[in-house]
Amino acid sequence: MPLHLIFFTLLLYLHIPASSAATDTILAGQTLGVNDKLISSNGRYALGFFETSRKSSGSTPNWYLGIWFNTVPKFTSAWVANRDKPIKNSTSLELAISHDGNLAILNRSSKSIMWSTQASITRNSTTAVLLSSGNFILANSLNLSEVFWQSFDHPTDTFFPGAKLGWDKVTGINRRLVSSKNSISPASGIYCTEIDPSGINQFWLAPLNSLVPYWSSGVWNGKYFASIPEMAAHSIFSSIFVSNDQEKYYTYNLEDETMVTRQVHDVSGRSKLFIWLKGSQDWVMIYAQPKAQCDVYAICGPFTICNDNALQYCDCMEGFTITSPEDWELEDRTGGCSRNTPLDCNISNKSTTHTTDKFYPVPCVKPPHNARKVEEAASTSKCAQACLNNCSCTAYSFSNSGCSIWNNELLNMRQLQCGGATNSNEETIYLRLSAKDIKSLKNNRGGFVIRIAIGTGFSALGLFSLFLLLMIWRNKRKSSDLILNGAQGSNGIIAFRYTVLQGATKKFTDQLGAGSFGSVYKGFINDSIAVAVKRLDGAYQGEKQFRAEVSSIGAVQHINLVKLIGFSCEGSKRLLVYEYMSNRSLDIHLFRNNSTILSWTGRYQIALGVARGLAYLHESCRDCIIHCDIKPENILIDASFTPKIADFGMAKLLERDFSRVLTTMRGTAGYLAPEWISGVAITPKVDVYSYGMVLLEIISGRRNSCTSCPGGGNADVYFPVHAAHKILEGDVGCLVDHILHGDVNLDEAELACKVACWCIQDDELDRPTMGQVVQILEGLVETTMPPIPRLLQAMAGSSHSTRS
Repeated sequence: MPLHLIFFTLLLYLHIPASSAATDTILAGQTLGVNDKLISSNGRYALGFFETSRKSSGSTPNWYLGIWFNTVPKFTSAWVANRDKPIKNSTSLELAISHDGNLAILNRSSKSIMWSTQASITRNSTTAVLLSSGNFILANSLNLSEVFWQSFDHPTDTFFPGAKLGWDKVTGINRRLVSSKNSISPASGIYCTEIDPSGINQFWLAPLNSLVPYWSSGVWNGKYFASIPEMAAHSIFSSIFVSNDQEKYYTYNLEDETMVTRQVHDVSGRSKLFIWLKGSQDWVMIYAQPKAQCDVYAICGPFTICNDNALQYCDCMEGFTITSPEDWELEDRTGGCSRNTPLDCNISNKSTTHTTDKFYPVPCVKPPHNARKVEEAASTSKCAQACLNNCSCTAYSFSNSGCSIWNNELLNMRQLQCGGATNSNEETIYLRLSAKDIKSLKNNRGGFVIRIAIGTGFSALGLFSLFLLLMIWRNKRKSSDLILNGAQGSNGIIAFRYTVLQGATKKFTDQLGAGSFGSVYKGFINDSIAVAVKRLDGAYQGEKQFRAEVSSIGAVQHINLVKLIGFSCEGSKRLLVYEYMSNRSLDIHLFRNNSTILSWTGRYQIALGVARGLAYLHESCRDCIIHCDIKPENILIDASFTPKIADFGMAKLLERDFSRVLTTMRGTAGYLAPEWISGVAITPKVDVYSYGMVLLEIISGRRNSCTSCPGGGNADVYFPVHAAHKILEGDVGCLVDHILHGDVNLDEAELACKVACWCIQDDELDRPTMGQVVQILEGLVETTMPPIPRLLQAMAGSSHSTRS
C-alpha cells in the first residue's frame, strides 16, 4: 500500500473512533459507551450516562443519559433523556445513531432500543452535536442548521440560557420545566413552570396539568414581568418575550458568558436561580419564587401543616404519621401523612349515625380553601354533628363566617402566628380522629405530667436531708441566685434579683451607651453569658403592671428585634436584660472611625432587616407596637451583622403618652415626623418617617443634620433635600458614602433613595407602610419617583431648595 494511503487511512481511523470520548459530536457508525462522554466546544457542558442510587439502600442503581455542568466539580444534571424510563443494566448500553437516522440508546445484547429521539428524518445521514449552549441536537450531517430534533424542545427541570420556555404553535410543542421527583431521582415530579396557556403574556408555576397556578410572573411589559421588577435591575441577564403567529416564548441570555448559572424548578416546587461560586465550591441561590415555601400547592401533602418559620417546614397533624419516611428524607413530602387509626364511621340506617370519632383542636392555622359551607349548622355543636354525620368529613370549623367542613384529604393547611394582626384567615380547625387516638393524645400529656410529678417526688425525698445545706450554699454563691422566687414567665422571661444583675455588671461600671429610656451596661451571667442590662429612668409603674408589660414585650420575637431575656423589679429599681450585640449599634459603624467598613451589600441588608422588624411590630403583633424612636442608636448589630431593633415597647412600659403633643414624648430631633409637632394622634407612620431618615444615613454614611460632614454634596444644604434633588437629576452615585469608593449597586442605591424620600413625605397618607417598604426593597413592588417634601425644603432654607 502506498505511504500516502496508509497515512490517510490512519487519519480516518483516528477521526472516527469506535467510542467517542473527547468530542462534541456523534457521527453515523459511532457509539457513546457508559464510560464515555461528549463535551461541548466551550467545555461548559458534558453529555453521557450517569447513575443514581441511595448509598444506604443497596438497591440496583438506575442509569440515565443526560447533560451536566462539566466545569462544576459537584455533579449537577441539567437535562435527562430517559428521566421516566431508568435503565437497570449498564453493561451493554450505548448511544448511537440508528439505521433510521434517529439518535437512540441501544442495548447491544438484546438489540433493543431503550430510548429514541423519534424525529421525522428527511435525510439519510444525520449527526448529533452537543452545542456550547448546552443544546443537544440531531441535524443533517451536510447542513447542521437543518435540525430534526433538539433537547431544548424537551426540557426537564432546568432552564438553559438561550433556551425557549413556551409554545411552538406550528409543531404544538409546549416547552415547560417539570420538577424532579426527589433529590436523587430525576423522574418527573408534580410541579411545572410554563407559559400561561390562557393567552396572557406571563408564565406561572402550577401543579402539573393544572390550570390553577400557585404563583405567576405577572404580565410582560416589554422589559420585565410585573411580579419580578428586579429583572430590570439585573445586569447578568438580558430577557426577551416573543409572541407571534408561529410561537410564543420567553428566553434569556447571560451578559457574562463566563458565569455559570442554573435556573431550575426543583423538588420544593419553587423556581430557583443559582450561581456557581468557585471560592466556596458550591451553588449559591440568589433568587427563588414563590418567596414562601408554604405558598407552593400541597408541598407537604395531605394531613400536614406547613410552617414557613420552622426549619422543617412540613409536619404531620396530630394522630397522623409520615406515609413514606424515605421520600421525606429525599425532600419529597408530597405523600404527606396517614392516619394512625382508621375512623369509626358506621351508619346503621339513613337517619341515625353512630360513631365514636372525636375532634381535636388545631389552633392558629390557615385552613384549606376547599371548604363546604353548611348553612343550617348555626352553632359549634351543630357544625361538629354535621361533620360526624358525613363519613368523608375529616374536619370542621365554626367562626363568624359560619360552619365549614372539609371532606377527605386536608391539603394546604398552614401554621400562622397566634393573634397576628395580619392573619385575618386565622382559624381553629377541629380535626376528626378516632377515639383511640384522642385518648392516646390525652394519655401522652397526662403521662408526661405524672412522670414529672413522680420524678419530682422522689427527688424531693432524696434531697430533703440536704435542703438546709443547699440553701446555705445557694446564698453564698451569688452567680447562681439568678431567678427571683423561681419566677419565670410563660414567654421564658426570667425575673432576676437586683443584686445578681448588680454583680453581673460590676455595679454598672461597663457602660455601653445611654438613650432616651436609660443607660445600658454590659454584664455576664454565670461569668460566661454576655448580656446587656438596661437601667430604666422614670419607670413608676407598680410591680404587677410592670411584670405584665415585660411579659408582653417578651412575647414579641423576630429575627430583627433584640430579644428580651429577663428583668428585675425590686422597689423603685427597674432593669431589663437583653441579648448582647457584639457589634454594638449602627451609628458606630456609620458615623465613627471604625475598623469595620460596612459594604453596600451589608448596608442594604441592614436597611431591609430593619424594615422587616418594623413591619412585624406594626402589622404582625397582637397589638400594633409603634416604636416612636427609630434612629441608628436603637438599631443594634449582632455578630453576623444582622440588624436588630432595640427599645421597642418602651412607650407602654414607661407609661409615656405618645398620642398627644411633642412635650410628652422623648423622640430624637432629626427623626421626628411633622405630625409630632402638630399635636395630632400619631400612627405607625411616625416610624415610617424615622425609618426614611435612617435609610438616608445608611446610604450616605453621614448624619442628615450634619452641616460640615464629608461625603460630597453641598455642605450647607440639608441632606434629605439634597438627596431628593440628586434622585431627580439621576445622580445617585454622589449620595452614597464616599468611603465605599464606588463599590455600590447603583440600582439598589436608587431604589433605597426613592424609598427613603417616600417615607419622609409631609403627609403621613403619602408614606408607604413598612410592609410596603419591605416589598419594594425586596423587588416585589415597583415604585415611582417621589416628590420633594415641602416641609423639608422650608426647613433647609437653602438657595438650592428655594430655586427648586
